[in-house]
Amino acid sequence: MAKGAMPVLLGVGQSMSQWDGRDGAEGAPSPLSLARDAATAALEDAGVAAGEIDTLSFVRIFEDSVPGAPHPHGHNTNLPGTLARDLGASPKRLIYSDVGGQSPQALANEMAARIHAGEAEVALLAGSEANRASKGARKNGVEIDWADGSELAYEDRGLGPQMLSRPEIKHGLIAPAFFYAMFENAIAARQGRTRSAHREAMSKLFHPFTRVAADNPYAQFPVERSVDFLSTPSPENYEFADPFLKWHIAQDAVNQGAAVLIMSEKKADALGVAKDKRVYLHGGGEAGDDLLSERPMIDGSWAMETAIKRALDQAGKTSGGLAHFDLYSCFPCAVFSATQALGIDPFTDERALTLTGGLPFFGGPGNNYSMHGLASMAETLRTDPGSYGLVLANGGWMTKEAVGVWSTTRPERFTPAEKAAKPTETVPLEEAPSEGTVETYTVVHGRKGPQHGVIFARTAEGKRFIATAAPEALDRLREDTTPVGLKVTVETKDQVNTFRFA
Repeated sequence: MAKGAMPVLLGVGQSMSQWDGRDGAEGAPSPLSLARDAATAALEDAGVAAGEIDTLSFVRIFEDSVPGAPHPHGHNTNLPGTLARDLGASPKRLIYSDVGGQSPQALANEMAARIHAGEAEVALLAGSEANRASKGARKNGVEIDWADGSELAYEDRGLGPQMLSRPEIKHGLIAPAFFYAMFENAIAARQGRTRSAHREAMSKLFHPFTRVAADNPYAQFPVERSVDFLSTPSPENYEFADPFLKWHIAQDAVNQGAAVLIMSEKKADALGVAKDKRVYLHGGGEAGDDLLSERPMIDGSWAMETAIKRALDQAGKTSGGLAHFDLYSCFPCAVFSATQALGIDPFTDERALTLTGGLPFFGGPGNNYSMHGLASMAETLRTDPGSYGLVLANGGWMTKEAVGVWSTTRPERFTPAEKAAKPTETVPLEEAPSEGTVETYTVVHGRKGPQHGVIFARTAEGKRFIATAAPEALDRLREDTTPVGLKVTVETKDQVNTFRFA
């Protein structure tokens, strides 16, 4: 393995199963089986034998991403090792990634850099989720067994830094949708939209995504949905966290796997891999952000802006020079923030913003979604040789970003992505405020309707505070017009702030 090798992506594979336990245990998938099927397809796509793999990375699954989470069907204690075993591979290095949807593109950036540095020659990246199978098996009383293991040593990168603070948790910000709703309502306020107007905007944004998903054989929910359906509360599209309805949110009840193969160009030549299979990484960018309550920017993403700029600059491209995108789309605000960073209008730009159909409609297979984005990008670029495409992978609540600019055109040289950028500015948090101005908000819904309201607000001195709504304040948060900019008074008890409108 020589230093200075040109890395190239040249094998992609995806898998999907609609199994949900209603017809018994036969054919039940597992995270391992879905990843194995996708990896086998990637190897076949490249025409490469599994024995050539020297590095294998497995993207961390849901059950291993939350401390203390149960493994209701048995624990596979070594997913990288069992995948290598099932493929008949003997890699020298096995990796189990850290938590976050940035992982697929971040791993692609890393493996390309390792190949360039002479530390690897053939790297397989794979991942999967089988939440649909797990939920279906439990609902229908079907026994499935995922317990497995391997003696092969692997590098476990763990859970990564904590993305929740004690003040956030104490005020009820505990789920991804709650955090993303804070972004969404800040964006709506900046655009001057009421709740209903922003729901229509979110739905207009996502309607084209549903069309892409409807034509994708690997989509878990391949149905075109109208703007009217997406924007209107109904039993099939219920309110979750204002302004989101069900189908504005990534759907994790999926059985999906994806894999890509990256190797040195010299090795590809030696193995006779066809030239028309090859896709090159022209630019990579990565960035990480602070706890949401400490960020200066709530109506967008500093980390996205930074990672996208780094990737484009490294590739020598502007957004206008890109033909294809797969933008992470767990919630509309992620797409709004990405298009803001790219300087494009998501409603008038004729280029599709997704190649898969997006996380609510294609499906949201946990940390591994963007592996499907990478596979779809490679397939798209092969049919449009010479064009360029950008994959944006997102982790946390726009907390960890990884970007890649790809093309079938061979770059003159490869430059590894820089170490992830970190912010230098934070907003101080006031623990016991007396009054302030609403910055953004959300209302969390339960089965019986609205049940919990929370705001970010600023004091006159510019400090931020978090507060939950008193009962009468909750009614105002539910009005169609935004409460952003209104004055509130605050009481503090047991480290929890409660607000009322002044």
